[in-house]
Amino acid sequence: MKRSFLNIFAVAAIGLAVVSCKNSNETKTTEAEVVATPEATAQKYTVLTDASTIEWKGSKPAGTHFGTINLESGVLNVLENEIQSGTFLIDMTSIEVNDLEGDKKASLEAHLKGTAEGQEDHFFNVAKFPTGAFEVTGVTTDAEGKMMLSGNLALKGKKNNITFPVSLTTNGDDLTLTSETFNIDRTKWSVNYSSKTVFGDLGDKFVNDEIELKIVVKAKKA
Repeated sequence: MKRSFLNIFAVAAIGLAVVSCKNSNETKTTEAEVVATPEATAQKYTVLTDASTIEWKGSKPAGTHFGTINLESGVLNVLENEIQSGTFLIDMTSIEVNDLEGDKKASLEAHLKGTAEGQEDHFFNVAKFPTGAFEVTGVTTDAEGKMMLSGNLALKGKKNNITFPVSLTTNGDDLTLTSETFNIDRTKWSVNYSSKTVFGDLGDKFVNDEIELKIVVKAKKA
């Protein structure tokens, strides 16, 4: 009896650890907030779009897919190695799938972009919403000393505020902003295709609501 109790306790502890690990990547999502404004002495950096990227990963019971999205433009204002403000435009037409090739790659990219007939609004409908945006609203430090970047993320005509951990490094005229991996709930931006929280009768034919993201922004002094 004692051994059975210990086994149950061990399984519960492992399960709790897995949930805790998953929750550590979850991103706080709230209503859009007022955009931050820089001090007059802040240094402006211009984003190098060819060197910057957004990595994404989506999953479903049958497996995962991953790829990249490019930035269209952006600026970041920094004072004494602290982010003051910034705005980034996201080129949603650049969505790329990196784990497939050939026709399968082209088919999934068309589905995500909404360029396939009948699938226009399943995911991002880039013909109607070709550009997304991120506007910095503030920076804080968490209990572990990590820099937490907050900003309004606009996709498909909807805007929500998200917060995620980042690091900032400078080297001469160059700046690199790197996020840790974090998750957003796509349904907050009305990306509802095959969401079991939106449609309750999908069985195992659903796509997870969470999209995993990692952002690397390279910029140079203006």
